[in-house]
Amino acid sequence: MNGLKTGMKSVLWSAAALLLLLSIAVPVLNILTILFLMVPYVVLYTALPARGFILHMLPVWVLSFLILGAPALIIGLFFLVPSIVMGHMFKKQLPAHKVLSRTVITLLVLFLMEFAAFEVILDLSLTSEMGNFVRSVFNDPQLQPLLPVEWSDEYTEMLIQMMLNTIPLAVISVSFFYAVVTQYISRRVLGSSGIEVPRMPLAKDWMLPRVLVIYYVIVYILSLFVSPDSKSFIGVAVLNLLPLLRLAFAIQAVGFFFYLAHERKWNPAIPVLIAIPVLIFSPLSLIGVLDAAFPIRKSFTKKS
Repeated sequence: MNGLKTGMKSVLWSAAALLLLLSIAVPVLNILTILFLMVPYVVLYTALPARGFILHMLPVWVLSFLILGAPALIIGLFFLVPSIVMGHMFKKQLPAHKVLSRTVITLLVLFLMEFAAFEVILDLSLTSEMGNFVRSVFNDPQLQPLLPVEWSDEYTEMLIQMMLNTIPLAVISVSFFYAVVTQYISRRVLGSSGIEVPRMPLAKDWMLPRVLVIYYVIVYILSLFVSPDSKSFIGVAVLNLLPLLRLAFAIQAVGFFFYLAHERKWNPAIPVLIAIPVLIFSPLSLIGVLDAAFPIRKSFTKKS
């Protein structure tokens, strides 16, 4: 594993890490660049020994601190931990699904620790601040004419409660997205440098455990009796689990169409185009439920 040890590639990736970190101070641009903050860390940690990684990262952290101050350092260190976790598993050649799941869990833990730190150390409740922000928006006199006549403070509080209930879903989704983007790009970069790491199974081979179908049915039935603004544990759990399971089965449905395209020798672009509406319209996730629950793929398998 010496793809980056020769030449200037490691130095260039260190420069990329610095530029990405500094870009967080640029409005609009930071929305895009923050998605790739982990990539240089993962690439460098995987390709270099621990000492070399530290030597490359120290100038990045020092310069970012001198230019932007503590916020840049805090953000950089936040993404360092999951990057090391992913890079360490890349070095060990662990299966891609384990790399992904453990990185997601690491990000989730860090997000929870960050929320706790805000509340304990800074005495700042992010949920309270979110509620206050929404109230201030709806109490703005300029917005009042745009609201329905029947809109009241009660509706505002219901909206706030619904938003707070979906925080777990948002955190899980962000963590998953970060892990997927980082794993995909890092693997491609490392592969181009001669460092092979396990890849995810091909889309046509995706298959969720059948037990998830049972979980989905249970959660769906519970959702029929739960109010969206419920404050109960069951209500919050259902509100977050249902869209997550729908997304999982939507991805399963995408895998089914890739399998179908493979068996029927379709143009490779067809399943990609089909994937767009499948991921956008949640009712189409039912295809994934059926695919996981029943052996429908056998009906499309060509018999030799």
